[in-house]
Amino acid sequence: MKWFHRHRGLMPYVLLAPGLAWLAVFFIVPLGFLAYQSLQSGNIDFGYAFTWAWGNYGTAFTDYRSEFVRSIEYAGIATLLALALSYPVAYWIAFRGGRWKNLLLLMIVAPFFVTYLIRTLAWETILSDNGLVVRTLQHLHLVSPGGHVLATGTAVVAGITYNFLPFMALPLYVALEQIDPSLVEAAEDLYANKWIAFLRVTFPLSLPGVVAGTLLTFIPAAGDFINAQLLGSPTTHMIGNVINAKYIGGLPDYPSAAAMSFILRAIILAMVLLYARAVGTEKLTG
Repeated sequence: MKWFHRHRGLMPYVLLAPGLAWLAVFFIVPLGFLAYQSLQSGNIDFGYAFTWAWGNYGTAFTDYRSEFVRSIEYAGIATLLALALSYPVAYWIAFRGGRWKNLLLLMIVAPFFVTYLIRTLAWETILSDNGLVVRTLQHLHLVSPGGHVLATGTAVVAGITYNFLPFMALPLYVALEQIDPSLVEAAEDLYANKWIAFLRVTFPLSLPGVVAGTLLTFIPAAGDFINAQLLGSPTTHMIGNVINAKYIGGLPDYPSAAAMSFILRAIILAMVLLYARAVGTEKLTG
């Protein structure tokens, strides 16, 4: 105890040490190995050698550009859909939920009590050609007779949206629940109707939740491959499917898979930085 009293300045670093050690062992070291692997050349039969093979990056991006674009496209659409669906729900729970708030929030996170794979397989059943959804869409002439929803980009986006919806809803609820209702009442007292009060007061104050929710949804969605594997087809595969196939498929190519992982990480990081700069996260959190 005397040592801690004499070295109080070291206390923050002592408290951080376990977390930093965890990150070093389970994040930095694997990331370094992945970088090392991405610069190797060779094949699974004769082994791999570190040769500074920077060409792996150019080849990976050139050969699978459409999968990269599709991943960003699907993740972006799913994020916007999740925002459009989650915001009214989170708004209603925050301002109208009353004593039922906890139960309603439990209903939002309830799907997490079922594994990700089972949830996606359930969507495979829901969107099956003989299911109620497809028959209803055919009745409404939104799907042609004999048409299908499975094995399309629509099914993949629907699955991604559903699976990541809680990541959007919960940050939105936290941001909305912290808004003082008297601020909205003051705006209405100053002759603003409910719509104007929402646009000028409620929505700007909820932007931290919007930013957090969009990031928590978009980032994992861009790297997802389960939805595209189970709900899509080879023409709707995302870059995650390619990376997965390169690691555990019949013809593994570890350097190419590692290079694609770094390219995807770089794209997402660049988009997040541009997004943070555009929305001004420092102003939102200040």
